[in-house]
Amino acid sequence: MSGARAAAQIVLSEVLRKRRPLDAALEAIPPMDSRDAGFARAIAGETLRRLGQLEALIRGFVPKAPPPHKAGPTLEILFAGACELLFLDVAPHAAVDGANRLAQADNKARHFKPLINAVLRRVAREGREIIATQDAARLNTPDWLWDQWCDAYGEGTARDIAVAHLGLPPTDIVARSGTPSIGEPLFGNVSRLTGSERIDALPGFAEGDWWVQDFAASLPARLLGDVRGKPVLDLCAAPGGKTMQLAAMGAHVTAVEREPQRLARIRENLARTKLDATLIESDVRDLRPAALAPFVLLDAPCTATGTIRRHPELPWIKSASDVTLCEQAAGELLDAAAEMVAPGGLLVFAVCSLEPEEGIRQANAFLRRDERFRREPVRSDEVFGLDACISAEGDLRTLPSHLAERGGMDGFFAARLRRL
Repeated sequence: MSGARAAAQIVLSEVLRKRRPLDAALEAIPPMDSRDAGFARAIAGETLRRLGQLEALIRGFVPKAPPPHKAGPTLEILFAGACELLFLDVAPHAAVDGANRLAQADNKARHFKPLINAVLRRVAREGREIIATQDAARLNTPDWLWDQWCDAYGEGTARDIAVAHLGLPPTDIVARSGTPSIGEPLFGNVSRLTGSERIDALPGFAEGDWWVQDFAASLPARLLGDVRGKPVLDLCAAPGGKTMQLAAMGAHVTAVEREPQRLARIRENLARTKLDATLIESDVRDLRPAALAPFVLLDAPCTATGTIRRHPELPWIKSASDVTLCEQAAGELLDAAAEMVAPGGLLVFAVCSLEPEEGIRQANAFLRRDERFRREPVRSDEVFGLDACISAEGDLRTLPSHLAERGGMDGFFAARLRRL
């Protein structure tokens, strides 16, 4: 497992020092067998999921942490080692020895090997008792997110959201037709998997019978209603879940994506699922479609804080300034999308963010500046009777704490806007 630990340490350094997304950092590590790759992902993912707790614990033992430039990956080794001991149930001798080997192999961290050894042995003795007294939800949520969620939803709901982020999320799959033959049926053509099997090895994947898409992410496209035989513009379409969903609903989909690699991923997913869509590589703000569309779906780029369950690095690589940047870009995209909607048509604006600046405030600001549109409230029957997912304004507002008894869901906002 030494290769897995070394890979996890590199990934953590890439995420915490360079603010790289976890998936991108994992993809950059050298190939290894599936067992080691799984262990590396588990170490890195769970360390980031519990980083606030781990940092509080380590800081308690080492009040004056060694400076990163002199100590190299010492802190990453300590965080990962403590995670193995406290959250991955690795035997103490294996976790401590593995951390010592990592330190010895690094030119800077080797000078702190005695510190690493002493701290992790203390973690093995005292750590579980300390962890049991911590406020896990609060410690694992940076101040900038906690304060915003308390302001937006109240402290009780903010805590529920933070608690939902502590668990590993299930995987939802959407059937091309009917219901998936695997997993536990959830709603409509969505089923939920709770195992850890490789997705591409499951029955029906190679045949294109289904694709992976969180239940919450499948709701915005449903707000368009009956699109069978009708043209739909899917803007900012990658990775293609909504494109496939709309195509499976019988729509004539035009998917627009500005990143060539992400557009190629949509093309691959369509080929696997044997679904058709027209693909256009373009920035939405530059697009001038030949004809206005009766249905337009804009899933705007955002901070993606609604997907922290699946991307535990987000709280540590994002900041309040990222919300501001995404807010500005979304306004431009929403204005551009509005020009593509035919009179009487529908525009669904969606973001996988929990931040009001990217969701409800964005929609309200748009309606104030464009009097051609009116909000069309979401109905209970359109979201399978989940009234908690409909805001007071009539928008879709899902939270990670919704469906908690069944494994939760991603956080999404969507407003349905009708052009007069």
